[in-house]
Amino acid sequence: MPAVGQGLLHTLLFLVDRIMLGRHDPDSLAAMQIGGPLVWAVFSTLYALNVGPVALVGRAVGAGDAALATAATRGAMALGLVVGLFAGALGLLLIQPLLLLFPNAGPDVHAEASAYLLAVLPGLPFVLLSLTGAAVLSAAGDTRTPFLISAVGNALNIGVNALLIPQLGAMGAGIGSTAAVVLQSLFLIHWLRGRSRVLSLEGRGGERAALRRVLEVSMPAVAERIVQHIGFYGFVVMVGWLGPAAMAANQSLVSLESIAFLSADGIGIAAAAVVAQKLGAGESETASRGGWIALRLSLAWMVIIGATFALVPETLMSIFITDEDIVALGVRCLFVAAVAQPFMGSAIVLAQALRGAGETRLPFMSMVVCGLGVRLAATWYFAFALDYGLVGVWIGSTLDWMCRFAILGGAFYRGTWRSKTL
Repeated sequence: MPAVGQGLLHTLLFLVDRIMLGRHDPDSLAAMQIGGPLVWAVFSTLYALNVGPVALVGRAVGAGDAALATAATRGAMALGLVVGLFAGALGLLLIQPLLLLFPNAGPDVHAEASAYLLAVLPGLPFVLLSLTGAAVLSAAGDTRTPFLISAVGNALNIGVNALLIPQLGAMGAGIGSTAAVVLQSLFLIHWLRGRSRVLSLEGRGGERAALRRVLEVSMPAVAERIVQHIGFYGFVVMVGWLGPAAMAANQSLVSLESIAFLSADGIGIAAAAVVAQKLGAGESETASRGGWIALRLSLAWMVIIGATFALVPETLMSIFITDEDIVALGVRCLFVAAVAQPFMGSAIVLAQALRGAGETRLPFMSMVVCGLGVRLAATWYFAFALDYGLVGVWIGSTLDWMCRFAILGGAFYRGTWRSKTL
């Protein structure tokens, strides 16, 4: 439950920015269709580096090997810092080329998106430290500490947003997000250095060997996320071709769906930790039961969310935007999103459970086939060839999740992941 709560807090960070920006200026909200996907792509890709630490730390804790668990933690935190610095610098260089992909957005939206990215990208090293610290603690069974620290970060984000968005627009939201992740990373480092009874950054030795094992597991997951975001950015660009109204509506829709996505991811984090620890302890049957329980929990929650999307779509869209035409466009898409939620949640949990076992190649293959092939082809066909517009975009997304659920569900059922060695 703390892992799910942490996912919901990540969603809250995302939602607060969009709600406040939507109330401030529609151009500020539309700018999130440019800056938001880039930040999410970087966040998601870099988060995949933690697949290896989760699998290795979880197995080490399950096997009672504290030395390996702490060495993997130290190596993963150092890697996160270096990669975060590189990603932040690269992102700053790519802001202007990125804006060229959205010629129909207009100069005001471009200015807001550029300001947002200038505020957010320098904080990427702290994002990586925060994500890695939370991931290794969760893998060791401590999901409560990351949850509490995320709550503090959310409170800071709300306060900074309320102060700065009226004056700075999207840049104010970016500063609030950056302040939150800086605070979270400092708290997690402090906890790991001196107060955690599960893992510690103290000591030296074994980091290089542990890091090699971490990277062997993580690199297919990183490749999966790169493929995912190549496909996703193609998806985003197609939304941009539909104009500012579709961009604003889509940001509201993505914000609503993030509640489901990150809730499922929280259940998946718990599933990955259980699978990794039980495989480390030699209890493969228990690991399998843990995965199936997580799948049922996710499915039940996603059915509730999907039903909410279908029953009160106007109310949900009105949280973010007051323009009646944009609300009406979003409402039509929410009916499609309602169908997608059970498939999306199930696919996310199954992928996380497989990654917890160290099986990262199957999720990668499902991403290539479904996230790149099915999503892009179906989105273009329904949105442009059949002229369904933004509704067609969401049909393409739904077919992607159905495809992934079928592939990952079959892989988990076959059970070959139980014999995976790290």
